[in-house]
Amino acid sequence: MNKVILMGRLTRDPEVRYSQNDTSMAIARYSLAVDRRFARRNEGSNEQTVDFINCVAFGKSAEFAEKYFRQGMRVLITGRIQTGSYTNKDGQRVYTTDVVVEDQEFADSKGAAGNNDGGFAPARPSAPAMDAGDGFMNIPEGIDEELPFN
Repeated sequence: MNKVILMGRLTRDPEVRYSQNDTSMAIARYSLAVDRRFARRNEGSNEQTVDFINCVAFGKSAEFAEKYFRQGMRVLITGRIQTGSYTNKDGQRVYTTDVVVEDQEFADSKGAAGNNDGGFAPARPSAPAMDAGDGFMNIPEGIDEELPFN
């Protein structure tokens, strides 16, 4: 089984390109900074170790990343590892490892994300009764007796 689950911060805004075939498809590439679970213990240092993991999303997922993802946001992705290789312009073989994104979502609330350009929406549609201003649901008048608590 090839399954990857990552939570980390975007190191840069996603780079999006479109394929040049009959059905143009969006391809988004971005990198996540993912903290390792255990800190490195070199010479008394207790600094956190971070891995930078390249991710690639296709189609609607790529368009979503282009529209809503910004540098510094914390996101959660699931996908699979894919390796490959190519020959660069100097004739050297270059090996690649990417996570192909199958699902992606925000890991922080809109308010917790700070002011990263301010313009991102929740990953899943919110209930229509939700007030985005204070984060609490509006309760209609006259239903006090129906609430399950005092």
